[in-house]
Amino acid sequence: MEQTPHIVLDSSFYCRDGVTELARLLLGKYLLTFIDHQLTGGMITETEAYQGIHDRASHAFGGKRTQRTRIMFARGGVAYVFLCYGMHSLFNIVTNEEEVPDAILIRGIKISHGHERVSSRMQRRIPAESLISGPGLVSRALGITPGLTGWPLVKNLNDDGIWIEDRGIAVPTHQVQRTARIGVGYAGEDALLPYRYLWCPEK
Repeated sequence: MEQTPHIVLDSSFYCRDGVTELARLLLGKYLLTFIDHQLTGGMITETEAYQGIHDRASHAFGGKRTQRTRIMFARGGVAYVFLCYGMHSLFNIVTNEEEVPDAILIRGIKISHGHERVSSRMQRRIPAESLISGPGLVSRALGITPGLTGWPLVKNLNDDGIWIEDRGIAVPTHQVQRTARIGVGYAGEDALLPYRYLWCPEK
């Protein structure tokens, strides 16, 4: 039986306009890391979109640039990882063209690679095909830290890295739940925007 090719997403995917549509399209793709000579990863099951300078929930709202957020203004296809509450690393993908600071937060994955290493990082048994829900737990499972901010999302097994693969999985529209984002109450009316995408295969 012929296997579906594993295609690493390139800049043509990340640099498109429409961050909400990209957040939807990332469902079913595979997020992989090669950290300390160990491959870990899983299929993306939950995302959140952040619409740059127009979105009060975005770190770049109003065009705000800081030491931390300047990477959001880079050309799409690089990692933006920040610490939440000083302890949880949250992995985001910078999208769109340079100077348009859109980003997508990865909130959930289904483990497909390296579950033994993931178990070690999580300090509990994580069987293959387990769901990891919560952006801090996703980063912990895959060894992602703020030190990887700015890393290009391309495959490079000669060094530590992060990349995303398309393995030909089509997520049916009726299985995608779209809701308001989580934990952005500070964003006023923008907290109600339906920018969170969750794959619910049982639907």
